[in-house]
Amino acid sequence: MMANCCSHQHNSSQTQPHFEQLAQSKKVANGVQTAIRIQQMDCPTEEGVIRKKFATMAEVQALEFNLIQHVLTVTHGENDLPKVLDAIRSLGFEPELPDADGKLAKINTSQKSLLPLVVAGVLALGSEAVTWFGLPHWSGAILAVAAVLLCGIETYKKGWVSIRTGSLNINALMSIAVTGGLLIGQWPEAAMVMVLFTLAEVIEAKSLDRARNAITELMALAPETATVQQPDGSWQEVAADSVATGDVVRVKPGERIALDGKITQGQSAVDQAPITGESLPVDKTVGDQVFAGTINQSGSFEYQVTAAASHSTLARIIHAVEEAQGVKAPTQRFVDKFAQIYTPTVLVIALLVALIPPLFMAGAWFEWIYKALVLLVIACPCALVISTPVTVVSGLAAAARKGILIKGGVYLEQGRLLKTLALDKTGTLTHGKPVQTNMTALATMPLAEAQSLAVSLAARSEHPVSQAIATANPENSNMKSVENFTALLGRGVQGQIDGTEYVLGNIRLIEERKQATSELQSQIEQLEKQGKTVVLLADNHQVLALFAVADTVKESSRQAIAELHLLGVKTLMLTGDNQHTANAIAAQVGIDEALGNQLPQDKLNAVQSAVENQTKSQKIGMVGDGINDAPALARADIGFAMGAMGTDTAIETADVALMDDDLGKIPEFIRLSKNAHAILMQNISFALAVKVVFLALTLAGIGTMWMAVFADVGASLLVVGNGLRLLQK
Repeated sequence: MMANCCSHQHNSSQTQPHFEQLAQSKKVANGVQTAIRIQQMDCPTEEGVIRKKFATMAEVQALEFNLIQHVLTVTHGENDLPKVLDAIRSLGFEPELPDADGKLAKINTSQKSLLPLVVAGVLALGSEAVTWFGLPHWSGAILAVAAVLLCGIETYKKGWVSIRTGSLNINALMSIAVTGGLLIGQWPEAAMVMVLFTLAEVIEAKSLDRARNAITELMALAPETATVQQPDGSWQEVAADSVATGDVVRVKPGERIALDGKITQGQSAVDQAPITGESLPVDKTVGDQVFAGTINQSGSFEYQVTAAASHSTLARIIHAVEEAQGVKAPTQRFVDKFAQIYTPTVLVIALLVALIPPLFMAGAWFEWIYKALVLLVIACPCALVISTPVTVVSGLAAAARKGILIKGGVYLEQGRLLKTLALDKTGTLTHGKPVQTNMTALATMPLAEAQSLAVSLAARSEHPVSQAIATANPENSNMKSVENFTALLGRGVQGQIDGTEYVLGNIRLIEERKQATSELQSQIEQLEKQGKTVVLLADNHQVLALFAVADTVKESSRQAIAELHLLGVKTLMLTGDNQHTANAIAAQVGIDEALGNQLPQDKLNAVQSAVENQTKSQKIGMVGDGINDAPALARADIGFAMGAMGTDTAIETADVALMDDDLGKIPEFIRLSKNAHAILMQNISFALAVKVVFLALTLAGIGTMWMAVFADVGASLLVVGNGLRLLQK
């Protein structure tokens, strides 16, 4: 992160926090964990300085850096926070603790005046003109030194801290290179290098803000105020974060919904795209859930708040995305380790280039020192290091916009490696709500009368299958009074209607009553092969009618499975239903393999087997509801929670939470993972290629300090811009 990474334009004027705010620290197994905002920290150069400082402090057990959000999370001893804060201040940084509500101050994006930089640029050009026109040498020197002092003081300050702490960074390298250029009389070049370096920081800072703002935009989805009903029945607009659970809020047409809740009066269509990525508004009526950040359409309604602003679905999404930014992806960890070796290596090479040719090969001191200074400028690994976090954060933000909540860069990277995806059936491939699909009269009783009897019995039961029959065409059924109603556990129900006893149940109940025939058994078997559950109506003499109920497949499931197959992913369905039903559903949606009669332990074993049978580079995914499928979700390389909107457990359990019930989000996730990996490889390859080319040019005597700074700045800007392309996906 070269721009902000090197000489910061941030101006922090925050006052020193009071220590009564230490209550915002969180106790963990090995101490206390405190999140600290450091406005000046947004680049690996600062991270390196801080790591070096804390490396010898026994009070600090662990450090977690979120450079995009300027947050350092420190695990320390219970009474050691003052020492931690003093250590940060000794590096020239100002630490900021959370406020009484546990919230960190906003990132200070205000920029210093660009006037000194503009003047410095004019002075550097003047120094160049002095040399060009052959004017007195001392006048060019004065202009160059003035230019460096105007725009380079911050770089020198941070360079000194870097040298003093023994942690090399671009500030130190640039300070040495520019000072060396001045000392060997390269006045115009040294001045222009510092001006270009500072200008690049300003430009790149604005580019990097886009990655940060992609997350910040999520926070702006929920309005700051809500219209709340008062105890006297009046309505008043109040701050959303002051609204309590149970309060009633009114929403007008076109308004954004401020908090999660359940509709108590009215109806409307709600645009849930900001949370779920759904393209069409969802109809909402009394009893339906609404979520903060979504947009009311034409209707007006009232809803009762079910979660405070800090615990809304949107708040949990933002928290999960921010936490994900702090978890380094495998590529980022590799690049960071590489940079730790790369920079000192190039510094040693530069030192050898400056000394060996003049001492042992009769080389000219001026020529070889100049080459060494150019190498120092080229040595900056910023383009290489920043290529990964910017790309990962952009990918996480792009996914969140689509209603895909990814819990860390590691899962964003691994998505492209998915080769097998295990799926729960109910609520994942199907709607999870049975509906009546067949109705057949088996005796002389008219079908309409048989349906009336069945509906009357089914309406008294809470079982999902009974409810499917009770709600099927109720307008065509005359409800009858039922007496002596009894639920028959695991078999059905019975009751008296107009003095006659009837039962409504499964084939087991009919077999117990000795009313099952071979013809009936055959008919039931055919329906079960289609994935349907059969319910029979009978009196004391014979079976009167047959009803079939099925959990219908989502239309989106077929398309999603087809897309997964095109991406090279094998699909495996795991369900607690019988094997007939499993096979029928699998055939409908195109699943490769289906396993029925699966208990939670069986699902875990199936996923475990799939993991063991894949190579190390191939990943296994599991899709479930985040609760019943928790063991299998945890064992899979990537666990996907379906319909996580409003569900704490799903968001916390899964590695990837799909904020609605659309299975089609998984192919989107895989494609995004492939794009992110491609961009990461492009950025790393490009950054390394630039370094290699300019190192070679310098050693060949062609490279100049101008070329070096342009190469470094250009590479940093290009990799940032390339990483930000993911936001457009």
